[in-house]
Amino acid sequence: MAGRVEDKVAIVTGAASGIGRGCAELLAREGARVVLTDVNEEQGREAAKAIGGDAVFVRHDVSDEASWRSVIDATLARFGRLDVLVNNAGIIIVADVESTTVEQWRKIMAVNAEGVFLGCKHAIPAIRKSGGGSIINLSSAAGLIGTPLFAAYSASKGAVRILTKTVAAHCREKGDGIRCNSIHPGGIDTPMVAQITRSRNANIADIEELAAPGRAVGYGQPADIAYLVLYLASDESRFMTGAELAIDGGLTAV
Repeated sequence: MAGRVEDKVAIVTGAASGIGRGCAELLAREGARVVLTDVNEEQGREAAKAIGGDAVFVRHDVSDEASWRSVIDATLARFGRLDVLVNNAGIIIVADVESTTVEQWRKIMAVNAEGVFLGCKHAIPAIRKSGGGSIINLSSAAGLIGTPLFAAYSASKGAVRILTKTVAAHCREKGDGIRCNSIHPGGIDTPMVAQITRSRNANIADIEELAAPGRAVGYGQPADIAYLVLYLASDESRFMTGAELAIDGGLTAV
């Protein structure tokens, strides 16, 4: 029985761990040929090896335009096409608007917002030549509501939300069959969250309360996000573009 994304070629950024790795594993299991990218070369190669099959790893700094060109070129050289881009790579800094430095702000924006812009910009021509496909941008629940202790992160994810709609409108006008949607995870049990808890000598529940005071709803798993990515990557979502989809345990519903 064919998988839900059989023979599609997908790039997943930030795929060495967490949500990105979960997405890469599920896409591969459902028949996709996956290019995993990350700045963490050791973990990225281990992830690709664990997935096996046609999965490959390419070291990739999403904030660098030349690195994006190299990833797209490497994907086309190996597989001859590109059908799906999952813009997942991201970083976070715990700081409110008064304590965030300009350097921190720029670093967050370079990876989380500019990295997604560059991915969309360079993937669109490749996906167009392949006959259309799907761009999936990982934003955040923090891109839908204010999060006092994640000022730069929240702003960067809000930028991803609006960029997604802009890309969707652009591709619709071009009539090239490319869809673009954003996913807005709430708290997900990932190495990035674990890093925050260690840095603040706190537990996950404490961080959840810091992120959204009075809105504690619990934490999800990378697979919760990966299954939505699979749907958006597949032809099942052919009529969905420009959507913002929250998977946050109801965090943004109250």
